[in-house]
Amino acid sequence: MAERKPGAASRRTTPKGGRTTPKGGQHTPVGRPSSATESGRYTPPIPRDQKVSPMWVPVLMFTLLGLGVLVIILNYVNLLPGDASNGYLLLGLLLITGGFVTATSYH
Repeated sequence: MAERKPGAASRRTTPKGGRTTPKGGQHTPVGRPSSATESGRYTPPIPRDQKVSPMWVPVLMFTLLGLGVLVIILNYVNLLPGDASNGYLLLGLLLITGGFVTATSYH
């Protein structure tokens, strides 16, 4: 390791033993002075509206997913009327897709 000459400029970005962030852990944006009224603590924003899904959304979601899996399994073991066909598989996949689409609107 190379020795530093006395009087040479230090390459440290912060003074030795100094902090990289203010005590509260928040940086002051460049160009904006820190005001005396700001505290160092983080206060989360107050939610304006808490979105809550009605009870029918998760019921519909699990019903569609369950029916889709059930149709595919019943088609596999030949318990549905007619021959095992791609129509039943497509119906099962569409029901499962409907369950996933319903899940995206669940809050």
